[in-house]
Parts: sequence; C-alpha cells; structure tokens
Amino acid sequence: MHNAPQRPILRQNVTTPAGTAGRIFRHPEPAPIRAKVWPVFLTFKGCPGRCVFCAQPVQSGTAPAPLAHILEAMDAGLAAAARAGRGPYELAFYGGVFTALPDPWPERFLAVARRHAQAGTVSRVRCSTRPDACDPALLARLAGLGLSLVEIGAQTFDDAVLAAAGRGHDAAAISLAARRVTEAGLGLGLQLLPGLPGHGPGDLVRDVAATCALAPEIVRLYPCLVVAGTPLAALYRTGAYQPWSLETTLDALAGAVIPLWRAGIRVVRLGLAPEPGLEAAVLAGPRHPALGARVRARALFALVAAEAAALGAAPAGLVGPRRFAGEFFGHAGELLPAYAGLGLSRQTVRFADREDFLLTAQAV
Repeated sequence: MHNAPQRPILRQNVTTPAGTAGRIFRHPEPAPIRAKVWPVFLTFKGCPGRCVFCAQPVQSGTAPAPLAHILEAMDAGLAAAARAGRGPYELAFYGGVFTALPDPWPERFLAVARRHAQAGTVSRVRCSTRPDACDPALLARLAGLGLSLVEIGAQTFDDAVLAAAGRGHDAAAISLAARRVTEAGLGLGLQLLPGLPGHGPGDLVRDVAATCALAPEIVRLYPCLVVAGTPLAALYRTGAYQPWSLETTLDALAGAVIPLWRAGIRVVRLGLAPEPGLEAAVLAGPRHPALGARVRARALFALVAAEAAALGAAPAGLVGPRRFAGEFFGHAGELLPAYAGLGLSRQTVRFADREDFLLTAQAV
C-alpha cells in the first residue's frame, strides 16, 4: 500500500562569504518516474452514462470499438514491440471504466498483460475507473492478476458540482473508493477536473486538500474545456455555463500543484494531451499548448516570492538548478515583470549544477 509522505520543507537561512544574508531552499516537486506508456483506449466501455463534459473519442483520438478488437490490437501491438526490442512499457487502460467492464473482460485484458509482462515487454499495469465502480472483492482479484495502480476520476469533492456534472455519485464515494484501492494493495491515482459548472478556484483549493488527505501516488489536473458534441457545449451556447479564463486557470493550477508536491504527490498531467482532432473541437475554455510549462513556471515564481519575502531584505541575486533554466522566466518571458518586482532579472539570476536554490539579499 502506498502512502505519500509529507515532504520536509528544505530551507534554511545562510550567510554568504560576502557577509550578506541568504536563503537556501529546494523545489518541492517529487522526482519524476520515467516510464514509457502503452495506452489502451476503452472508449465509453463500462460507462453507466455520459457526463456533461465527456468527449472521449475526441479527447483520445480513438473511436469506440468492440472489446475483442481492442484486446486483439493490444496483444498484436505489444508483440510487435517485443520483436522490435522496444519496451518495457507501463500498460494503461484509459477512456472507459475498466473495473466496470462485463465479466470476464478485465481478467482477459490482464491475462494478456501478464503474458507480455513475463516476456519483459510490460512493467506495470494501471487503469482508470469511477468511484462507484470500486468493489473491494474485484479490486483484490485484479490486484492478484497483475493490476498495479487504479486512477479514480474524482473530478471534484463538491457534491453540488458532481450532481450538476451528472456524475451519479457524491464526494463520500470518492474517499471510500480511494480507501478501497489502497486496502487492495494497489497504487492510487486521482484525476481532478477544475472549472466544471459551479466550480470556482476556491473549490479547487478544497479539492487539493481532500486529495492530499487521501495520499495518492499521482494526480492529473484537467481544466474543464467545452468540447463540441457534449452536453456542456449546449450549456455554453445558451450562456448557462462559462469556462474559466486562461489566466484564472494558470494561477489556480499553480496554487494547486505546490501543496500536492509538498505532500509527495506527483502531478503527472496538466491539461489534456494534444490530439489531432481536439483543437478543432474545443469551443471554449483554458486551452494552451504550453499550459503545463506555464503552470510550473508560475508555481516556481510563487516559491521564489515566498523565499524572497522571508529574506528580510531586497534580493540581490539567485542561483538555481540548471534544470529549471528553461522555465524560470515563464513562457516567452511572461514572468520577467513579476521577477523584476522582486528585484530579480536575467542579469541577477543564473543556473548551475546544483540541487537547491540560493537566494541572496542585498547588503544593508
């Protein structure tokens, strides 16, 4: 069972060789786990109904297909990858409710996955599901058959928002399902969908706190988009729904990732993955090709600003890990004015082969 550890706040006051004050601190994001993913899209399979935001064929680029065809394609694809010497892969079942597939389909998929795992082509297996499709006996059985991690589509912990989205369950069901997943010895993931009808940035703050309390391994944050052909698109056209602006979304997500990181939770996705048909189908909402990078940059700025406030004097300069050089000043330098407000500029910020940040104060 995984319990995400509360990461220590690694910061301290120092005195530089020049005799000025400084602050040493580390970025709180957990180290990423590099894994190649083999996605298997079970579009709409196992779904009891359609939520207002859902447009799975467009989001995944995969039309619904019979389960037998999906299994055959998965088997053939993994076999071809093995012959080519590729892998290992983390096998991931997306786009449907894996734990609500009719018997014996979950077992059939896992049996094929186990065969490829024995051949060394598959290293781990995870699936997506709903909170109301987490029967304890089924989870225990699937864990015994090789399932490794279950991602729950939580969306939010606000009962009124869940009802408006047509989810068919309440927030208590999410917490119960999360406990059942971990009790079955499975890794836990949660997916949040900020910006649903009736959902504001303050609700996301509460959702993140509830998420941290459940200690998942991973979290995905998918800001709500209006996609053509969904019930949400009809609400949008009548003026009954207005999505979050891009600026609101960037700031809200930047505020969300920091407590998740500090709880030891990996944020593995910010925004929907690009798909050829998705851009044309999005009618409105906070969509940007560099959404994840912009959120990460704003979160880093918030971290630096907090340390600058604790300095007790105006910053003189900052030295940071080289891996943050590309994102530090934001997309197209959009955070340069904000850093200038702290007293930092391209001339006073540099990067080196180190793991922590050193923020120095101006001599008094």
